Amino acid sequence: MRVAVTGSKGQVATSLIERAGPKLEVIALGRPAFDLTDRAAVLAGLEAARPDVIVNAAAYTAVDKAEAEEALALRVNGDGAGHVAEAAERLGVPLLHLSTDYVFDGALDRPYREDDPTGPTGSYGRSKLAGEKEVAGRCEDSVILRTAWIYSPFGANFVRTMLRLNETRDEVGVVADQRGNPTSALDIADALIAIAARVKDDSSPRLRGIFHMTGSGEGTWADFAQAVFGEAAARGRRLTRVKRIATADYPTPARRPANSRLDNEKLARVYGLRLPDWRQSVAASCGRLLR
Repeated sequence: MRVAVTGSKGQVATSLIERAGPKLEVIALGRPAFDLTDRAAVLAGLEAARPDVIVNAAAYTAVDKAEAEEALALRVNGDGAGHVAEAAERLGVPLLHLSTDYVFDGALDRPYREDDPTGPTGSYGRSKLAGEKEVAGRCEDSVILRTAWIYSPFGANFVRTMLRLNETRDEVGVVADQRGNPTSALDIADALIAIAARVKDDSSPRLRGIFHMTGSGEGTWADFAQAVFGEAAARGRRLTRVKRIATADYPTPARRPANSRLDNEKLARVYGLRLPDWRQSVAASCGRLLR
C-alpha cells in the first residue's frame, strides 16, 4: 500500500514513516515544494506520488498566533484541505483528514460525540472546521478524524517541553481546569495505517464520515505534566513538582476549551480500533527521549 502524507516534518508524518512496514510505502510531502495554499502544487504533487490513500496531516497549528492571522489559517486549514480533497477526488483514492477538538466550544460536561454541534471559539478552530467542510464537500471518499493534545518523541510538543523544563525547574505551574485526551502521534499513525488498509479495499459508506480518535483515558494538562515528570524521576532525573493553576492564571490570546474530551466509541464500533491508554503511551515516549 502506498500512502501519501502531507506535512512531511510534522509529528504524524514522521510517525507514519517510522511505523511503515515492508507492505507500506509512505511518501511524505511538505514545503517548500508542496504548499497547501498552492492548488496547482497540491494537485501536481499528489498526482506524482501515485498514492493508494492520502493522509492530510499538514495544518497551520499555531493556535495563539492564528488569532492575529486568521486569514492565513483559513487559507492553509480551509482552502488547503479543499485542495487535498480535490486531488483525492480526481485521483479516485480515499482521503484521511486530521482535524481537532477545537471545532467544539468546550462547554459540554461529557466527552464530545461526532454528531454534537460544533462551535469553535477561536480562529484556529474556525479554520479547522472550514477544512472539515471542504473535505466533506469535495471528496465523498473521505474520513475526517478529530484528535487532540498530540505529542511524540518528535518535533515540538508538550512532552518535550515538560522534559526540557524538568532539566532546570523544581516546580512548574500547569493548568488544571482543562480536561482532554493526550494522544501519541505514534498511536495515531498505527490507527491511520489500519484505517487506510480498510478504506482502500472497502467502499462502504459506513467507513466514511467523521470519527473521533484520541488516546484512551483522560486528564488535565497538570495530570499530563505530572505523568511526564514522574517518568523523568523514575529514570534518575529531578522530580519536578506540578503547581496546579487555573486557566485564568495563564492567559493566552486564544481561548482553550475547558473540555477537550472526545468520545471514541464510533471508531471502536466501526473500525474495531481503540488507541492505548495515554499514560502508557506517555511512558513509551519518555522512555525514548530519556535514554
